[in-house]
Amino acid sequence: MDELKQLPETLGQVKRAALDSGFFSEHNAKRLEENEIAPYIASGRESHNLTLEERLAAAPAPPENPDTITAMKHRLKTEVGKQFYAKRKSTVEPVFGLIKEVMGFRRFMLRGFEAVTGEWTMRLYCVQFEASLHPQCVNKRKSTSHYQVGSDSNST
Repeated sequence: MDELKQLPETLGQVKRAALDSGFFSEHNAKRLEENEIAPYIASGRESHNLTLEERLAAAPAPPENPDTITAMKHRLKTEVGKQFYAKRKSTVEPVFGLIKEVMGFRRFMLRGFEAVTGEWTMRLYCVQFEASLHPQCVNKRKSTSHYQVGSDSNST
């Protein structure tokens, strides 16, 4: 949260955040809401092979007086929530796939927070360097993010 507060005002304010199940906790969801950020945090693995009825089913009615987790789980089941969370597949996850599969990075070689931070930073520099060497491989579409900045009337 401190890093988000340090961003220039010209970038706007983060309104929604899509996070994977590793960040799932009531504490994290409440912390986002306290900072006026709608949390979209996966609570576990979703089945990849939904039945036709499940795929075509309408979103459930919003719960009455929901707690933070119940409201977030409902938000993820709405069409807007599904579309927003799905952006992770094209924005965030490909970078991790590249680092794991192409670069062969599976575990840190160094120990300690400072050393691991440095090693991770070096990996990210390598990803950026590789992208600069092969600009034709970089997606030319309009950049999207798993953070939604600005106002949006469909944020719930």
